[in-house]
Amino acid sequence: MDQVNVTATQPKSPWGTQNVTAPPCSLADVMSEQLAKQLNDECTSSPSCTDGDLDLASIPQDADTSSDLMLAQMLQMEFDREFDTQLRREEKKFNGESKVSISFENYRMVHPFEDSDSSDDEVDWQDTRHDPYRLAKPTTTPKKGFVGKGKNITTKHDEDVCGRKNTARMDNFAPEVHVGDGISMDLKLSNQVYNALKRHCQTEQRRSARLHEKKEHSTAEQAVDSKTRLLMFKMVNAGILENINGCISTGKESVVFHADGGSFEEMIVPEECVLKVFKTTLNEFKNRDKYIKDDYRFKDRFSKLNPRKIIRLWAEKEMHNLARMKKAGIPCPDVVILKKHILVMSFIGQNQVPAPKLKEANLSQEDLTKAYYQVVQTMQQLYKECNLVHADLSEYNMLWHDGQVWLIDVSQSVEPTHPHGLEFLFRDCRNVATFFQKSGVAEALSVYELFNTVSGLEISCDNEADFLAQIEALEKMNEDHVQKRSKKVFTNSCDDGPPLLDDDDD
Repeated sequence: MDQVNVTATQPKSPWGTQNVTAPPCSLADVMSEQLAKQLNDECTSSPSCTDGDLDLASIPQDADTSSDLMLAQMLQMEFDREFDTQLRREEKKFNGESKVSISFENYRMVHPFEDSDSSDDEVDWQDTRHDPYRLAKPTTTPKKGFVGKGKNITTKHDEDVCGRKNTARMDNFAPEVHVGDGISMDLKLSNQVYNALKRHCQTEQRRSARLHEKKEHSTAEQAVDSKTRLLMFKMVNAGILENINGCISTGKESVVFHADGGSFEEMIVPEECVLKVFKTTLNEFKNRDKYIKDDYRFKDRFSKLNPRKIIRLWAEKEMHNLARMKKAGIPCPDVVILKKHILVMSFIGQNQVPAPKLKEANLSQEDLTKAYYQVVQTMQQLYKECNLVHADLSEYNMLWHDGQVWLIDVSQSVEPTHPHGLEFLFRDCRNVATFFQKSGVAEALSVYELFNTVSGLEISCDNEADFLAQIEALEKMNEDHVQKRSKKVFTNSCDDGPPLLDDDDD
């Protein structure tokens, strides 16, 4: 009676009906085999006990379900099928729309029996385990080095085995080497061919690495390296230049860019400027060190510099030479500023169109005669007033602008006391005399007369070999005289040159 009152006073659950407690049963009923079979029959025949995921209804009626092992295997198979389905969904979600997909096949639950039925919500699965298009791996010999016995023995040195193995080893080449599909074609490469291909690939890799490094650390044709671009951007940010328009000329030693001038402190910057960027490749300067190593102005500094810093010294040398020429009144570009291996100068031309070279000017006979006398006078001024020899004077390094000749490219210019100064002067005279004589200038002097006119020396000889022998004798005397003189010290302010920007560390 008391138990009934407690049950009546128990509050109802607001979420639904209460679970009715099952009546107690004895241990004998639980262990009864007859009760277990009855419960199994009820679950099999009742549709409410069938789970959509656990497809037990497809089991034949005559199947033996009395074994616990059989029931466990069927349940495990259903669980594995659910796991594979979920794994396929994860694979599709992970790969997405990517062209390169990753397979989760190794994580699948493999069983000897799998249903071929698939529902619409399942993800398509490509079983690559039995893919007919999958490449077959070449057979390898065991560690003992042979297979078979007697006449059927096959060693690791077999021609077919080695050929297929070499074909498979081509996959280890660099990605940029296209080896093709040799495995599917059953291609057999001999050791000689494989070793030749391997050496070729290694050589190409080293060559590609050298070219890549060279492009990163040196200026190339119509292009500059990253450090040079940074220096150019700094000039624009400092206001020295408004903008850099593009490349107007390229040569063996430099690349020339056109730019619009800005302002720099109290110095007046021309409206149009050029940036002469000396190439940092050392190949072009291997044979040009003779222009600077024997110049007493830079001799001490030259011996203490590494090869790449010589390029800066080359730019500084042109700056000082231009300053001397400008002081003597010789038509030449005005130097604006020097920053490492970049020299900013005034532009010889108008509206971004450079002045033509004397070779390409197509002058009349009157203008050619006028240009010749200007060139001779300029060479005399350069030798006597500036104490310089151009050392590379030709119709390609002289511009025709505003009715007169302008000299450019004086980075290699040296003083007459240079050990090869008179030889360079003789070469300049030969270039000038040859050009104007071929152009039809009747007043053009011979190379020997022009040399004596410019230098003031009186060398009388019509044979070039004897003439050069006398020049070498004079150079020997000059060299001995220079060595006895006291050394001169030049600073950055020598020759009244333009300012130099502070050099940053590399």
